Amino acid sequence: MAKSYENEHPIKAFGWAARDTFGALSPFNFSRRVTGEKDVQFKVMYCGICHSDLHQLKNEWGNSKYPVVPGHEIVGVVTEVGSKVEKFKVGDKVGVGCLVGSCRECENCSVDLENYCRRPTWTYNSYNSDGTLTFGGYSDIMVCDEHFVVHWPENLSMDAAPLLCAGITTYSPLKYFGLDKPGMHIGVVGLGGLGHMAVKFAKAFGTKVTVISTSASKKQEAIERLGADSFLISRDSEQMQDAVNTLDGIIDTVSAVHPILPLLMLLKSNGKLVMVGAPEKPVELPVFPLLMGRKLVAGSGIGGMKETQEMVDFAAKHNITPDVEIVPMDYVNIALERLLKSDVKYRFVLDIGNTLNKN
Repeated sequence: MAKSYENEHPIKAFGWAARDTFGALSPFNFSRRVTGEKDVQFKVMYCGICHSDLHQLKNEWGNSKYPVVPGHEIVGVVTEVGSKVEKFKVGDKVGVGCLVGSCRECENCSVDLENYCRRPTWTYNSYNSDGTLTFGGYSDIMVCDEHFVVHWPENLSMDAAPLLCAGITTYSPLKYFGLDKPGMHIGVVGLGGLGHMAVKFAKAFGTKVTVISTSASKKQEAIERLGADSFLISRDSEQMQDAVNTLDGIIDTVSAVHPILPLLMLLKSNGKLVMVGAPEKPVELPVFPLLMGRKLVAGSGIGGMKETQEMVDFAAKHNITPDVEIVPMDYVNIALERLLKSDVKYRFVLDIGNTLNKN
């Protein structure tokens, strides 16, 4: 007999889920836990569509647990708080990103790096402490421990939900690797959901920004709309040659397999190439360019809760929002098809609050 997700917990919930590797989403009745003493329950208003949702829906990373209710860029309004909740009250605007839990005891958790906990609880496609599946933000309500909830600033539009993944994924490495100093020259590889956020944050930090892309058609957009200072076509060997040894750091947001030797050549001595995209095959790492300039290749994944709040507050202060296309819930499968073809500037956001209708 099929498991009844509708009766697993006391609170009735409704969302859209994929049941198999075909990845198509359709309406899904399930349930959420009762709001515990440290929990915040909130009505979901907006949820971003992240490229990783696409991977998980189709089990492209080999770890999907069906049914999958995706969504980890979630913004909503608090409807109930537990008796020991200290930071939130009913009516507050809140956000939840990729994490809804961690061990809270390890070395990483103790220094606000819950994102690098070895036992994280992801917002969806993970397991709660009681062994039940976690379900994400393509749904009407969420229940989450207050530690993993951020305050959503009043002056920040709620549809800027992609800040909670695309935003923190680019903000965190710029800060940690010291690529946030005014006057530095930063390269951003790829101009999609992550890339356009990297450009906006890097410019807000006062750096000079060069966008590196295979698509010449994105030049006008990068410079005129997003404020990049220059644009490099990575397939143009002459342009790339002219830019050798000019960059202090590079944020590489591309998830497709691509060569990194040309990027390493663009770095000055002591330059840093930080990977935030996740190609499915290993990258080829030539060592000589690293030796010849004491260069660094690194990786970075989202951010801890303290830094995520800091990022959202910084975005509100500097009026940094993702470029989004807001779509109704029943458009989600078309949106995912378009995302696969990179047919969006630069992030789809589901208008959950107004369009998630129970059939």
